[in-house]
Amino acid sequence: MKFDVHAALREGFTDPIRDTLWGHIYLTPGLAALTRSAPFMRLFRIFQLGPVYCVYPGATHTRASHSIGVYYLGRRLLENLIEKGAEDWTTPAGVLSFLCACLLHDLGHFPYTHSLKELSLKAHEKLTGEIILAEPMRGLIAAAGADPAFTAAVVDASLQGTDKELLFYRKLLSGALDPDKLDYLNRDARFCGVPYGAQDVDFILSRLYPHPERGVDIDTRGIPSVESILFSKYLMYRTVYWHRQVRSATAMIKKALLGFLESGNVAPEELYDLDDQSLFALIKSPLADSVHEGRLYSAAAEIPYAEDKHRRLRDIHSRSACEEALAAKLKDSGVPVAAGELIIDVPEPVSFETGLFVRDEDRYFAESSSAFRSETVNSFVKSLYTVRIFTAPAYDGKIQALPELLDGFF
Repeated sequence: MKFDVHAALREGFTDPIRDTLWGHIYLTPGLAALTRSAPFMRLFRIFQLGPVYCVYPGATHTRASHSIGVYYLGRRLLENLIEKGAEDWTTPAGVLSFLCACLLHDLGHFPYTHSLKELSLKAHEKLTGEIILAEPMRGLIAAAGADPAFTAAVVDASLQGTDKELLFYRKLLSGALDPDKLDYLNRDARFCGVPYGAQDVDFILSRLYPHPERGVDIDTRGIPSVESILFSKYLMYRTVYWHRQVRSATAMIKKALLGFLESGNVAPEELYDLDDQSLFALIKSPLADSVHEGRLYSAAAEIPYAEDKHRRLRDIHSRSACEEALAAKLKDSGVPVAAGELIIDVPEPVSFETGLFVRDEDRYFAESSSAFRSETVNSFVKSLYTVRIFTAPAYDGKIQALPELLDGFF
């Protein structure tokens, strides 16, 4: 069995893909066939970072290139962990299923994904599981030597499963030091041209140890790597993912989508198989067209988020009601803002995973010798959340009364 598990990770990887970030990445013919399937090809037509290219023109990398990078790092991670003892609870079929899960984990992702997070739609993990269990992916995964049902269950935790190996792989694919995060932080930083996301992957992998229930543990020497990831993620959100212009584009697309869904002109299932271009073709509207053409709304006001004041803004429907009320106030003050020309934006919830166990300190990261205690991480999150009010460019410089109107409004 030991030889078989090692062989599953090392034999037959003859098909190269050249990646900008990681260089040559090798797949088996069966895994390579997955990247040529119609569901995977859709990912080549979805920008990984949605509207970020409006601010960072280099950010045109795709969900497909990211997925291939996650596969590459997943394979390296698993090779390292099997050398350190994970062979005791892994199987050849499980190994190949995990590699398929890494490669296919984003199959169900929407275009402009953050624009759709608050809407009443299926989670992308669930959609991914459904795609994996349907043809052609089901047959292609089986032909690659993996188990389609097992692969789907690694990605979609809502699928039942108590198998020890399955739970181990779920922890590997989604955790504080998972291949997904290690790829997107490095890849997004590279294509945006910013220094914040770069991680020392070789060193990180050397400090990981397998655990059947927790997935991976670290030792004290690995603490700086976790700190680096936490701070890098914070900086990427602050400067890239939640840049005010990116938030403007996101809020505009979200507003346009909500209008189409509430009017019944678009059914939720129509959004599940779109790419970037087909999304804009489906929701033709002034708001969506403005984003597509780079005419973004301006930030008329920015307010630090306060839970006691702004809690109701977390609900997209309550937020819409607040937009209408604020527009009415502006109209009374002499600025007739039309429907849809004022948008209140509140970023989606974000988490900073710190659940790793530090084996030589016999405690979890949040209680370890790290300077990044729970209160530090919580302060990261708090500083990121900003309530913004965006208005159409026609109102730039015309809403002097907005600060006074906002006083006591929320």
